[in-house]
Amino acid sequence: MVTAAQPLTYPFSVRHLGPNWYATVMGTAVVATAGTTLAPHVPGLRGVLAGVWAASLVLLLVLLAGRAAHWARHRDQARAHLLDPATAPFYGCLAMALLAVGGGALAVGRDLIGLRAAVALDAVLFTAGTVLGLAAAVAVPYLMAVRHRVEPGQATPVWLLPLVAPMVSAAVGPPLVPHLPPGQARETLLLGCFALFGLSLLATLVMLPLVFARLLTGGPLPLALTPTLFLVLGPLGQSTTAVGAFADVAPGVVPEPYGEGFGALAVLYGVPVMGFALLWSCLAAAHVLRARRHGMRFSMTWWSFTFPVGTCVTGAEALGRHTGLIAYAGPAVVLYAVLVAAWGTAVAGTVRGLLRGELLAGPAPVPSAPRPVTVRTTSGAVR
Repeated sequence: MVTAAQPLTYPFSVRHLGPNWYATVMGTAVVATAGTTLAPHVPGLRGVLAGVWAASLVLLLVLLAGRAAHWARHRDQARAHLLDPATAPFYGCLAMALLAVGGGALAVGRDLIGLRAAVALDAVLFTAGTVLGLAAAVAVPYLMAVRHRVEPGQATPVWLLPLVAPMVSAAVGPPLVPHLPPGQARETLLLGCFALFGLSLLATLVMLPLVFARLLTGGPLPLALTPTLFLVLGPLGQSTTAVGAFADVAPGVVPEPYGEGFGALAVLYGVPVMGFALLWSCLAAAHVLRARRHGMRFSMTWWSFTFPVGTCVTGAEALGRHTGLIAYAGPAVVLYAVLVAAWGTAVAGTVRGLLRGELLAGPAPVPSAPRPVTVRTTSGAVR
């Protein structure tokens, strides 16, 4: 029998299904995409990666349906998410989830659905993801300026999420270039992706100092938010991946010397940026180890260990491809092993949290009245 003191809970209710859940799609899709260049060296891996990509597609469809129900049935909560400075930046995850699954369709999903269907699916998801990513990159900072009233001390790496979405478009768009008619169409898409690269890079360079300054002057992030430090790796690894993708398709698409210029950019940009990514990953890992010692428990922020690390895998792979150095190809394999371990941990924690009804539960109720407090004055009287 269920009493008033023990209300029924519905662990799969969509009322508290926030946009942060799209991170599960991103993290799953990048496992498939990042592993594609390793597949020729590991027998049977490509088939497994295709299965992981299919899982990300199914997960995307489930979450799109759930979020649609959320907006239809709980519009008040959806509006509250937009007006919450801690939640609104996660709307960039919707765009990145679409882009990640679309890019994975062309990279490995074509083994399951065929090349023509993969190109069509990627084109649709790339277009939708790019439009939504640009909208988030404008709308979220606008809301932060006019409605959220945030303070510098509230800055977290989560603020980067809507700004990184166009960089994901820049990275997954170039593989579509060869499937367009030669000439204007191919060059337009390539240079459009390059424009998205610049948009996201400059916006990130504006926002990242706020995050770094808050970390140095405000002390460590709250335990639950500590994993989000890995989000900084996202624009670093994804931008390196993007310039490598530009160099892959630029010859014959743009006139010389610009084709060769993209090849030079892949190395001259990627090497120092991945160097900074190494520095930041060590800093973030140190903070996470500290947080674990202080009792950090699993939360949805643990998905921050997946997609950003995956972009560093693809970035290192791109550098290894364009430099021919084992110094980049080797670490890419190690990073991929870390990515798979992080993904497995996040999946296990998420499933466990769903079954326990913790991850989709509402906030804990606030006591209706404060507990009585006994205060002793300096004279010894008790009030």
